[in-house]
Formats: sequence, C-alpha cells, structure tokens
Amino acid sequence: MSRPLNPTFIAFGLLGSLLLLDLVLPIMNLLLHADWSGWIAELKQPDARQALKISVTASIISTLIMTFLGVPLGYLLARANLPFKRLWISLVFLPMVVPGLAGGILLLQMFGPYGMIGQPLDAWSIELTNNLAGIVLAQLFVASPFVVVSALAGFASVDPKLEQAAATLGDSRWQIFRRISLPLAWPGIAAGITLAWIRALGEFGATLIMAYNPHSLPVYMWVKFESDGLAGAMPVAFWLVLAAGAVVAVSMFLSGLTGHAYVVTPLGVRPHEG
Repeated sequence: MSRPLNPTFIAFGLLGSLLLLDLVLPIMNLLLHADWSGWIAELKQPDARQALKISVTASIISTLIMTFLGVPLGYLLARANLPFKRLWISLVFLPMVVPGLAGGILLLQMFGPYGMIGQPLDAWSIELTNNLAGIVLAQLFVASPFVVVSALAGFASVDPKLEQAAATLGDSRWQIFRRISLPLAWPGIAAGITLAWIRALGEFGATLIMAYNPHSLPVYMWVKFESDGLAGAMPVAFWLVLAAGAVVAVSMFLSGLTGHAYVVTPLGVRPHEG
C-alpha cells in the first residue's frame, strides 16, 4: 500500500520547482536550439581555437598550483591547533563570495604595474597582467577556495583514532598524512579539484580586469557578444556549458565514492553520513 503524499513535501515541491525551472530552462532552451554544425564550424576559427587553448592551459596550470598548495592548507586547517582558526577558515571562504570584477580590481592593485608586488617585478621586466600569468592569478583567486574547502572537509571526516593508532605504531605526521589521511580524504578532495577546475575554466570577471588580452574563452565569448550579439556568443556558451556539465557529473561521482555528504560553514566542517 502506497503512503499518501505529505502535504509539506507537496508544498515544498511546488516552491522548489519554481527555482528548478529557473535553473534548468535556460540550459534546456540552449540544447533545443543547438546548431551543431554551425557552432562547431564557428569554434574552428583561429581566434576561438586560440581562446580555448589559452583557457585550457591556464586552468590546468592554476588547478595544479591550487592542488599543490590548497591540499596542505586544508589539512592544516583541519588538524593543526591554530590560533584564530575560524578566522582563517572564513578568509578562505571570502573569495567565493567576492564578485569577480571586484576580485580583479584587488588583484590588479596588488599585481599590476603600480602594485605592491607588480611594481618591483616590473622593474625586472616581469609582468603579471595581460598575459597567461594574469589569467592564472585570476583563476587562483576565485577557484582555489574550492580545493581548500574540499580538503578541509575531507580531512575533517577522517576518524582521528585511525591517525592516533598510526602514531602509536611510530609513524611520523608525514607518514600518517600520506598513508592514512590523504587516501581516505582523497575522493572528496578530487571532487573539489574538479569543481575548482571548471570554475577556473569559466572565470570571467577577474580575468577581464587582470588579462583582457590574450582572450580566455569566457572573455572571447563576451567579445563575440559585444560584436555579433547572441548569435556570436552562443557557440562559445554552448561548449562551456557542456564542459561544465561533464565536470559536474564527474565531481558528483567522486563525491559519491566517499559515502559522506559534507556540511561546511565558515565556523567549521561537519561530516554527515549519507
């Protein structure tokens, strides 16, 4: 015998469906009006291929850097007895809510030719704006929090008793990290890395300020929209959506491998059994 529908679920379903329509309809409309042959031909143009190459190259570099630096930071925030730990965690979250254009202004003030870091480097003919380095810096600012937060959540979910048992057997902190903490936390970290990569690939606001030239793919899409309207921007938007969808699917698969759903706030991380 089937159970009657709960009135609360019905009401929440009606309310939630309105938001779901707002999220899904634009993507469905894009797919329904896809001009596959025309859009593929448009993306074979030299400028589009160059923008794609720049975006992929910059996003791979930035993802490698944020992984190499962000995973240790997440472990430190999860396990070390740091003063003002909640403050440091809150600061990690901050770039996630700062508008992209504002983030670009902050980066330009720091790394631009008259900035605190950019000016001394400029004296040595080292520029960090309007080049690949500027794109990477913009992507690091907006996307690296995803890696740090996922690492923080992953390491916080590892049972400390397992690490304590390894310590009693004589393992060093590095051995505990390499043999126990990292393997157990890795599926969640990998999901965060994939989300960070697609966030970096699609970064627009900060990149527009730090490195308008050479065009990354999102900036190229904006240039095409300015010059040719929707018809010019649609092919680039279409392939960015497809790339994002593929990476989100991979991320959800990797998150499912952990068997946990993470509840993360600036005040801490709490693993919740799924």
